[in-house]
Amino acid sequence: MSEKRSGPYFCGIDAAMDVIGGKWKVLILWELEANGVRRFGQLRRGLPGVSEKMLIQHLRELEADGIIAREIFAEIPPRVEYELTQLGSELNSALRPLGAWGRERIDRIGANRVQPPP
Repeated sequence: MSEKRSGPYFCGIDAAMDVIGGKWKVLILWELEANGVRRFGQLRRGLPGVSEKMLIQHLRELEADGIIAREIFAEIPPRVEYELTQLGSELNSALRPLGAWGRERIDRIGANRVQPPP
């Protein structure tokens, strides 16, 4: 588990990477953008391969950074829902060009990862 920094930052990319660093954070953001409000189980099913521990950790960090909001309903059993905040929506907007860049090169990137270079 990597330790989360809180600055000082060298540039905007450094600060942004502190918020979105980690294998699952950006995928959590995309899942919430694509499907809206989600419960924990729905997020876990939407992110095949994520462990419960890692999902909990990333959700807590994203909430602490103001990227997502968590709402707890006083029910039995308790219901917890997650959604993007305005800041999270703005972050997803900033990430869209990166997603487009990856989609345009997905075959090439995948081929380079599967076959070792000569």
